[in-house]
Amino acid sequence: MKAVTWQGKRDVRVESVPDPKIQEPTDAVIRITSSGLCGSDLHLYEVLTPFMTPGDILGHEPMGIVEEVGAGVPDLKAGDRVVVPFQIACGSCWMCENSLPTQCETTQVTGEGMGAALFGYTRLYGSVPGAQAEYLRVPQAQFGPIKVPEGPPDDRFVYLSDVLPTAWQAVAYADVPEGGSVAVLGLGPIGDMACRVAQLRGAGTVFGVDLVTERLRRARQRGVEVFDLRDFDGEKELVTAIRDRTAGRGPDAVIDAVGTEAHGSAAARLAQNAAALLPRKLSGPFAERFSVDRLAALYTAIDLVRRGGTISLSGVYGGMADPLPLLTLFDKQIQLRMGQANVRRWVDEILPHLTDEDVLGVEDFATHRVPLDEAPHAYEMFQRKQDGAVKVLMKP
Repeated sequence: MKAVTWQGKRDVRVESVPDPKIQEPTDAVIRITSSGLCGSDLHLYEVLTPFMTPGDILGHEPMGIVEEVGAGVPDLKAGDRVVVPFQIACGSCWMCENSLPTQCETTQVTGEGMGAALFGYTRLYGSVPGAQAEYLRVPQAQFGPIKVPEGPPDDRFVYLSDVLPTAWQAVAYADVPEGGSVAVLGLGPIGDMACRVAQLRGAGTVFGVDLVTERLRRARQRGVEVFDLRDFDGEKELVTAIRDRTAGRGPDAVIDAVGTEAHGSAAARLAQNAAALLPRKLSGPFAERFSVDRLAALYTAIDLVRRGGTISLSGVYGGMADPLPLLTLFDKQIQLRMGQANVRRWVDEILPHLTDEDVLGVEDFATHRVPLDEAPHAYEMFQRKQDGAVKVLMKP
């Protein structure tokens, strides 16, 4: 089959690789019909290279048709249409039963000290072959895949793999009071969808912050009050402008949908790039102990949120030596929640909104749909924010 493989920093290629096969009774194999390109895939393209191996298959946002199931998968059959969550979880351990499948005790990557295994996301999360491919082996298929009806286009359901539950959890964790205010930093796919979810769940005012024209336009069209970073001389001016819209206090909650590659963190970017240039035997151990994130977005969130408010982190962070202003966090009584989205925890809440009315705008959410063979160009375009690229779907 064809698959998108990682070969080095900013180097992805479509190659022929062996077809996946059933290996365990709880496996399924699906033929992929749509697979998303996620902002967190760009972290592998750029800054998490110390944890990658040439030939790794990328991607974690798939849906498709079941081709084959193992004997331990009673509720799926060949021909079923399914969306596959980005994490791999058993559904029956203590963590899964307590709505924390990203901490699944069956699939935890204990050798790396990490949580549940993820598709296509570094050795830290199990080096599981990913979903930007023609076919995918799905471990723990007795729990993970979400059956969806025939008829509507893939675009209606594919975001259940990651974008929708990640945005939903970001808003749930933000704990925005009914009629309250929330600022979303970063209007990429997750930030854009988080704005939509916040409006749906009853937020009175949603602020959106970015510096990419197309992202700002999309959010503005859906009633978000947008702030263009390019209009301000610095973070303090931005914070003041939003505080002026919230009686001088700041919003009730801030969602950081940017993560480790925030603009405005030159020293941290230098450190990330330096780690990526080390020999492979050194870069991994160095990153595990001394890695840092670009924290401009998180620092802005801490400054911006009102006293007693909540910060919800959905942007991926990977630093192990990040300096944080704990005095400010403590003094302002800021609540901080974060983590990978627990996909199956939120699916039953999200599905009723995926109807013909399309209240979340999922069916025209993608800006680009490309064949799998064009994946290298898609990565470059998305990373450079070219051609209005906000969300890319690949069609094997």
